[in-house]
Amino acid sequence: MVNQKIKSIFKRGSKTYYYSSIFFPKQVREDVSTLYSFVRMADDYVDAIPQKKKEFFDFVSQYHKALDEGKESGNLVIDEFIKLIKKQDFDPDWIDAFLHSMAMDTYKNTYDTIDELKEYLYGSAEVIGLMMAKIMDLPEESYESARYLGRAMQYINFIRDVEEDIRLNRLYLPRNTLEEYGLQSLNYEEISGNKKNFKGFINEQIDLYFEWQKKAEEGFKYIPRRYLIPIKTASDMYKWTARKIRIAPFIVYENKIKPSKLLIVKQGLSNTLLGNTKIFKSNPLKRKGKVC
Repeated sequence: MVNQKIKSIFKRGSKTYYYSSIFFPKQVREDVSTLYSFVRMADDYVDAIPQKKKEFFDFVSQYHKALDEGKESGNLVIDEFIKLIKKQDFDPDWIDAFLHSMAMDTYKNTYDTIDELKEYLYGSAEVIGLMMAKIMDLPEESYESARYLGRAMQYINFIRDVEEDIRLNRLYLPRNTLEEYGLQSLNYEEISGNKKNFKGFINEQIDLYFEWQKKAEEGFKYIPRRYLIPIKTASDMYKWTARKIRIAPFIVYENKIKPSKLLIVKQGLSNTLLGNTKIFKSNPLKRKGKVC
């Protein structure tokens, strides 16, 4: 049974993922909690104000030492995650890529192009999609779509968290595209005088999100029905967030757009009821009688 501390870190860190995950079978839900408690703890260090650099790098050292020596670190989150690595046969390079992206947050504040950003996106989000694919025991054919899903969700986080990232002195959205709209920053003082340009910029970023999300959904056919319900629920909530921002882009400066617990659970129940109809018709595993 997953430790209460791990569960609470996951619950505190992501409402959308946490309440979507309740639709997983128990063992998968516990593995997902272990994964997200590890990534959340690392992320919390680099997102703290002031930034907790020493604590982050100590965390990384603890992880590597425990993994290399095969001994417990004394940090419950690290120790349970290493058990998960071995259980699910995660590629250690995935975890290294994740920790590298988190380390980038300690020294890199801006990204000039989307291609430059993709290095960060791979480690901060795409490898999480790959680890989720392993937890669900999906075929390797699904891995590209798993990466796109992680990338798409992270990109909506960047759009949603513009105000928060300004406080952290960060700009994840590509600077060259921003400048094409005549904007030098996303500081409210500047964009308030260029509302039309800001709206155009945000809409272009949301279009990119939907492009990546569409590629992600091509892989839904590989996900067994019982696992697809929570995955689709989380995806639906990110699309809900994107549409809310598209309607009123300046809302990102007013409050953090997040679906409520009730909305997430209602969407999960709706997807469960639809489980035998349109969202699962293309699932080849369902037709073969291998669905969990």
